[in-house]
Amino acid sequence: MKLYDGGRAPNPRRVRIFLAEKGIQVPTVPVDMARREHQGEAITRLNPLQRLPILELDDGTVITESVAICRYFEEQSPEPALFGRDALTRARVEMWQRRIEFGLFIPVSAAFRHLHPAMKGWEVPQVPAWGEASKSKATEFLRFLDGELAGRPFIAGDEFSIADITGFVAVQFMKPARIDVPEELVHARRWYGEMASRPSAGA
Repeated sequence: MKLYDGGRAPNPRRVRIFLAEKGIQVPTVPVDMARREHQGEAITRLNPLQRLPILELDDGTVITESVAICRYFEEQSPEPALFGRDALTRARVEMWQRRIEFGLFIPVSAAFRHLHPAMKGWEVPQVPAWGEASKSKATEFLRFLDGELAGRPFIAGDEFSIADITGFVAVQFMKPARIDVPEELVHARRWYGEMASRPSAGA
């Protein structure tokens, strides 16, 4: 088994943090995205969409998409449970995971891809208006999340989950996307500080 990893890119980081929380070690194959190695023949053969991370099992089976890779490891190593423990908590984690992806993670990514000069050759065409609109969408969702976090410690409830991992990586990515976290969002800031203090945050 080996994990093709893209360094500081948000999606590979989600998987590395997940594995760190599980205490699972997987041999990694570094892929230099700055040099566009993910667009080379070797990666394209594994994932024609040329995206990372990629998990290749010992029998040659390939799993792509961050959450799908995390689900595989959840089934292999159920504890600690990061997708919920029963029907209700699994549904809540799924609900919040999707909300965070669509409401925060994707808008932050769009702002970065459509506004950052370094992405000019990657996002073709760059649409600055869409990038600016995405910044506003991300901030709007973060305000909504701040209200939700006023009443519980973690995004999906009383336990840490993959929704917190996705949210943490998204908020971290706001800095290179040049989106400020409003000072008055005290609950979101409290939650983010606690996420940043977890040992897995450095993965």
